[in-house]
Amino acid sequence: MRPVTRRQADHHAARSAATQEQLMSALERLLASGEAFSEISVQQILEEAAVSRATFYAHFQSKSDVLVRLTDDLRESLLTLARRWDPAAGEDGPEQLTRFFEDVIRIHRAHQGVITAVREAASYDSAVGDFYTANLESFEEAALRTMRSEQAAGSTAADVDAVAASRIIAWGGAQAIAHHIRVDGGGGDSAFARELALIWWYGAYRRPAGA
Repeated sequence: MRPVTRRQADHHAARSAATQEQLMSALERLLASGEAFSEISVQQILEEAAVSRATFYAHFQSKSDVLVRLTDDLRESLLTLARRWDPAAGEDGPEQLTRFFEDVIRIHRAHQGVITAVREAASYDSAVGDFYTANLESFEEAALRTMRSEQAAGSTAADVDAVAASRIIAWGGAQAIAHHIRVDGGGGDSAFARELALIWWYGAYRRPAGA
């Protein structure tokens, strides 16, 4: 048997990545059409992506696996935004934080079907539930690092409980954004982003000592 060349391996990897993208895009289109994740079958994904069942299972274990992989890219986009936000950047804090939330809401709206599916499936699918929990824990850790850094610099009051505050910021913020998108068509996004920014900024990052 002839050895597999580097070029052949690269070609195979590229085809595999393209197939995975094809299947993930198919699921996202189905979700964007308004179908609930629980009602979407593997067969529907196959038909939407125009691939065989054997091809599907060569790349994914289940439709939940497709959802988790699809959401992983989205999570990285949001985490990149979160890590980029720097209260010590010398820019007006509330304004910078407002723009951050506007970007977060924009991404959530663009992928609303996927995010709704993850929240739905997390309640009954352990694989998705574990991913959803780990996702929010990543944001909680990012907020905690920022807050402790600000406390070390003397910018955030030492009596702010950084662990509790970062937990509220990550988990409470996710719930609030999800609810806002459900009940608001988009006209209130800027006002919502600003109010959330002010609550975070003056409620935690710049709360007066002893308050």
